[in-house]
Amino acid sequence: MRVLLDECVNQRLRNYLPGHECESAEYAGFAGLKNGELLDAAESAHFDVLLTVDRGLEYEQNLAGRRIAIIIFRSKSIALQDLLPHAPACRPCCSRSSRERSQRSPTTRISQ
Repeated sequence: MRVLLDECVNQRLRNYLPGHECESAEYAGFAGLKNGELLDAAESAHFDVLLTVDRGLEYEQNLAGRRIAIIIFRSKSIALQDLLPHAPACRPCCSRSSRERSQRSPTTRISQ
């Protein structure tokens, strides 16, 4: 799976998602894009999953019909040590097939 790490997610988290091709938004050339533009760019670049801590994303954007899955980490901060406890719960979500994702809500929330 291709996983895009939003700018607000510590890019070192990619090292804790083995078996997935992870890129930061900055590395993918998406730095500075607003949420809607970021989602469009990520889908155009064939990313399967957007990983973010932006709790407002699902309320600010119309996610119906999106091909990309969105995982929102609900942690006490964006520090790597606060994100790491979520990595094990994130792995199965990142591994779902696109067919499985299309049959569910486009957004998964992972809380601490």
